[in-house]
Amino acid sequence: MKENEFTSWLIGAETPTIRYAALKDLLDLPESNRRVAAARRDIFRQGPAPAILSRQTQVGNWKNERSYYTPKYFSTHWCMLLLEELRADGRDPRYRRGVHFMLKTTAEEIDRRLRENAFELSCLWGNILRYALRAERADEPCVENIIRLLAGSIHNDHCRCEHNYGEPCAWGVVRSLYGLAAIPAPRRSREVRSAIAHGIAFLTEDGRLLRAGYPTPGNRPPNPLWFKLNFPLFYQADLLFTLRVLGELDALHRPGVQPALDWLEGLRGRNGRWCGRSPYRGRTWKQLGGREETERWISLQAATILRRAGRFA
Repeated sequence: MKENEFTSWLIGAETPTIRYAALKDLLDLPESNRRVAAARRDIFRQGPAPAILSRQTQVGNWKNERSYYTPKYFSTHWCMLLLEELRADGRDPRYRRGVHFMLKTTAEEIDRRLRENAFELSCLWGNILRYALRAERADEPCVENIIRLLAGSIHNDHCRCEHNYGEPCAWGVVRSLYGLAAIPAPRRSREVRSAIAHGIAFLTEDGRLLRAGYPTPGNRPPNPLWFKLNFPLFYQADLLFTLRVLGELDALHRPGVQPALDWLEGLRGRNGRWCGRSPYRGRTWKQLGGREETERWISLQAATILRRAGRFA
């Protein structure tokens, strides 16, 4: 793909991650390219990542939190999830310190859930797996247990969860797949491959994806987030995020995905960009940027999805 007005606008972002991803994922420039390397270095020098890390303690958690989960969205779990979205270097000692804290803090609960076949909260475990794998912690027993828990959760009636009134949870399936997608394909066990296939089928078959035709208590309408373009999201999922995950799993070719890709294409404005929103902007790090930066995040993700699907030149 050649640089044009759209990609130049993305490369002009204040957030180094957007510049890095546009150069690498849309322009296909290698890591050795001068501009790619500079943007990658800047991720830890400018913008949201250094601001987030400035509040980390030597233990690995974040200052003034009540638990790793609260307050939303400033405590340790959410900060690590944002650093994953920002493509922080997983080898950085500060990043690894955060991962170590989270794995140490949750190990006992994960063990208990495996013993008791308690598969709820798959959105949490999928997110933890995602950022733990960036830190190259795949061989640790706690990470292996998270993978087992996620595979079991998908097979156990599609992430049925008490927080979704005992119904199978599409958000849980998407977040579980988000974690499992970070396992390199050659290293996925038969159990993981089966869980991924099971989860993709749940999301995409029978026209479910575009109409959000998933179980809801009392057949209530789907959450309105699903049909909006949002960034960042945390335990939630929308159609854009789901397509991102399906793209990582090479599932965008499936017939059940095509109407959703048509929908995403149709939301592109005359200026070539996608409009989006940041529903939790007031509850998380202001360094993630204002409305135009949100629009860049959304446009970058939409273009990357459509390019993976062969729909964006």
